[in-house]
Amino acid sequence: MGKKTIRSIPQERTSIPTQDPAVRVGNFDEVTLGYREVDALNESERCLVCPNPECVPACPVNIDIPGFITRIAAKDFRGAYDILTDSTLLPAICGRVCPQEDQCEGVCPVGDKLKPVAIGRLERWVGDTAIHEHWDNTPYIEPNGLRVGIIGSGPAGMACAADMAKAGCDVTIYEALHKAGGVLRYGITEFRLPNGVLDAELENLTRLGVRIECNMLAGRLFTVEQMLDELGFDAVFIGTGAGYPSFMGIGGESLNGVLSANELLTRCNLMGATEFPKYDTPLGLGKRVAVIGSGNTAMDALRVSLRAGAEQVYCIYRRTREESPAREEEIEHAEEEGIQFEWLTLPVEILDDGENNVRAMRCVRMELGEPDDSGRRRPIPIEGSDFEFAIDTVVYAIGTNANPIIGQTSKIELNKWGYIQTDEHFATSMAGVYAGGDIVTGAATVILAMGTGREAARSMKAYLGIRDSETVYQAPQTGSDSKLFGIGLEERTFTRVRLG
Repeated sequence: MGKKTIRSIPQERTSIPTQDPAVRVGNFDEVTLGYREVDALNESERCLVCPNPECVPACPVNIDIPGFITRIAAKDFRGAYDILTDSTLLPAICGRVCPQEDQCEGVCPVGDKLKPVAIGRLERWVGDTAIHEHWDNTPYIEPNGLRVGIIGSGPAGMACAADMAKAGCDVTIYEALHKAGGVLRYGITEFRLPNGVLDAELENLTRLGVRIECNMLAGRLFTVEQMLDELGFDAVFIGTGAGYPSFMGIGGESLNGVLSANELLTRCNLMGATEFPKYDTPLGLGKRVAVIGSGNTAMDALRVSLRAGAEQVYCIYRRTREESPAREEEIEHAEEEGIQFEWLTLPVEILDDGENNVRAMRCVRMELGEPDDSGRRRPIPIEGSDFEFAIDTVVYAIGTNANPIIGQTSKIELNKWGYIQTDEHFATSMAGVYAGGDIVTGAATVILAMGTGREAARSMKAYLGIRDSETVYQAPQTGSDSKLFGIGLEERTFTRVRLG
């Protein structure tokens, strides 16, 4: 077959089936149903297999994207999985929740003329096929006697744990909640990321020998310093995330009926609130729910509220749809399900009913001015545009802050916002302690968190003296102290001998 061109590939992006909106608002089953084999084969033909693909460096974990898509096109589906798992432990998860449109698909040259190759949908299809076929890519691991402790079982912790386990370390993850997965479990709804998919890909981690201990709140049961001293870990990675919710500081935020999206989603996703009283987790949303914010977390909160019994659900956002940080697909799904969007609207006060409960919200209309530091046009209040509308519940989804416990209980250096301060290699101010994910970067994506976890693992291996296959061919060090009997000291593949 000759070289592919824009004219020779399928012109239309392969569509993906979804549940009917009228049906899915009554259940928590996955909305997007995924490709069939014929769909994956058709979409794989749209990849131009660029000689210098921009999609690979645009992926935070540097997946060989043309490589795995080429294997799909050749019907070597196991080979495609092998390529994916060289870089990611979570293809079925990342294929569902990563913002490919802003990363790999955003630089796809096919997108210059047509819609870009559906890289995320293809990744998901391979990951789902691997789960269905029970494929296992567990490598042979030679133990090296080193122990690594990981705080947090979210995407950053999982990625770091996998790489350190593959390097031969004895790895233990400490998770504060009663189920593993971090934000993947409590922060993303089942209709976007089914728990069965998360459990299957967590199993890949335990096959590597990683132990996950739940109900273990690091910083309260033990400190980071104690992990290095009393618990005997040679290195520690902190991936506690940034789950401390933000509020606006307006009147009425202490009323009954005001909560954060984190609390709402944790109650529903992790504590069974939507099945009350089967699970002893009440929710009490009321009939009219307003969610402040328009990111992916806000979309989840809106759509969960609808499924949890709310009759009217509003999205309140001070900018327009064009400036919304949520994925376009998530906004479209919310609109299809009947969510009402109040664009260019800013809450200024939450009003009570005289008995300390929410009864309404007072808002002002906005207009867009000049761009601010984010590059988006700054919203400006329109004088005299105040209005109020009746509401029973207000949910805040306007961002999160650093979890404070580690900073409060250890001597680790924090930046001015309370996030852990690291260098470019994700090393903290404490020797042997590394950090990554949202606790370092602030709220970001699953794949970006994984990328920081993998980069921290590379740094940890260098610190521990583990020879990394990626650095085998480094230029030799110079100097009289750089070698012992011809072996590089940094490799630690020697035993010191005391002469009598």
